[in-house]
Amino acid sequence: MPRRTPVACALARITRTGEVRRPGKLDHTANRPDRMANQRVQIPCSAWHFKGRPALPIYRNVTAQRRSPASATRPPEPYYRPAMTAAGNHQASRSGRRLERAGIRDVAAAAGVSITTVSDALNGKGRLPDATRRHVREVANRLGYRPSAAARTLRTGRSGLIGLTVTTYGEEPFTFTEFAYFAEMARAATSAALARGYALVILPASSRHDVWSNVALDGTVVIDPSDHDPVVADLVRQGIPVVSDGRPAGNLPVHAWVDNDHEQAVLGILDHLADAGARRIGLLTGTSTDTYTRLSTTAYLDWCERVGQEPVYESYPAHDPCAGAVAADRLLARPDRPDAVYGLFDPNGTDLLAAARRYGLRVPEDLLLVCCSERAAYATTEPPISTLSLKPGRIGTAVVQLLIDAIEGVGSGRPVAQVMPTDLIVRASSQRRSPRTTVSPPRSPEND
Repeated sequence: MPRRTPVACALARITRTGEVRRPGKLDHTANRPDRMANQRVQIPCSAWHFKGRPALPIYRNVTAQRRSPASATRPPEPYYRPAMTAAGNHQASRSGRRLERAGIRDVAAAAGVSITTVSDALNGKGRLPDATRRHVREVANRLGYRPSAAARTLRTGRSGLIGLTVTTYGEEPFTFTEFAYFAEMARAATSAALARGYALVILPASSRHDVWSNVALDGTVVIDPSDHDPVVADLVRQGIPVVSDGRPAGNLPVHAWVDNDHEQAVLGILDHLADAGARRIGLLTGTSTDTYTRLSTTAYLDWCERVGQEPVYESYPAHDPCAGAVAADRLLARPDRPDAVYGLFDPNGTDLLAAARRYGLRVPEDLLLVCCSERAAYATTEPPISTLSLKPGRIGTAVVQLLIDAIEGVGSGRPVAQVMPTDLIVRASSQRRSPRTTVSPPRSPEND
C-alpha cells in the first residue's frame, strides 16, 4: 500500500469517523437530477497545511453535495479544522520553547555552587577565587543565562541605564553624533558603561520630546551644559545624579565634571600662529553660553589685549550647519582681514579653506589655519589642516566612571573635578613655507 501524505492521512481519518456522509445517505430530496447525486468531483488539497507544512498536490474524490450559498464560500469544516488546530498547537509549543531560558538556579546547579556565588561571580562582587569566577561565567555562557533586568531593578532599585545628552543649544535641533568629537566621546562612554554593567541611552535635549519621562535613568551625562541649564536643574531635583562634560558655570548642581584647560589651549595656539609669522590673528567662535565657547573666546580677547592687537572675530550659532560657512566668509571679507584664524568648531577648517579659495588666498602663504576637531580627514586636505584635539575618548570614559561611582555611592560625596590635557597636531596649514634658495655648485679649479 503506498505511503500516504499527512493530509491524505488526516482526510482518511475524517472519513472513518463519519464526518463525511457516505453516498448512500445523501439527501435526494433536493431539486437536482439523480445523476448529479452520485457524481464525483476532484477537490485540490494542495492549499491546506498540516502541522505547518504544505501538503503535496493530491486530490480526494468526494461525492458532490448540494450546499447553501453561505457554506459554498468556504471549504467543508472537516477539511480545515484539524489542520488549523494542529498548526496552532505546533506554533504554541514552539513559542513555549522560545520563552524557556536558563535561570540563576540552573547555573548554580550546573556549576556546582550556590546561587549567591553565581550572583557574586557575574556581578564582580564578593571574595571569590578567579578560577571560580571564570568557571561560573563559562557555565552561564554555555547555558545562555542572562540576568533579569526586572529582577535587578526590584533588588537594587536601579535600572542599569544612564543617559547622555547635549543641552548647549536648548530647544534648537542638533544632531550632535554627526560631529567627530561627540561621536568619539559617545563610543568611549558606551564602552565604559558596559564594562561596569550599565547601558548608555542617547537622549534628545529638547523638552518637546517625551522620551525623558519614559526612560528610568540611574544617572545622566550632560555635555557642555549652558548657564542655568534647566535640564540639569530638573534632573537634580528628581534626585538623578548628573556629571558634566564641561566645567559648569556658576552654581550648576552637578556631582562631578570633566573638562580641558581651554584657556591654556587657546593661548598655546595663538602663540604657535604668532611664531609662524602671523601679525593679525582672527577667531571664529560661537554665540552659545557654554563653558567651552565662553572660556575660549575670553582667552583670545585677553591674548589680544596682552600683545596689543585689535580683536578680529566672527560669531555664529554653532548648531546651524550653514552658519559656519557664512561666518568664515564674513571674517575673510573684512577690511582688517586676519592673516591667521583659529576656529573653535569641527567644520571651521573646511569652511575657512573654502572661503580662502573664493578670495584667492593661499594657505598657508597668505592665511594660516587651525581648528578644533577630531576628524582624521583633516590630515588629507590640501593643504593638511592643523587641529586641536580635546581627547574626547578619555573624557567619555572619565565622565561615565564618575557617574557610576555617584550612582553606587562610591567616593566622598563631594563634587569631583578632572582636567584633561589637549593635543595640538601641527600640519602644513599653520606653518609658513620658508622661501626657496638656490645654491650654485662650487666652481671647479679647471674653470679658473
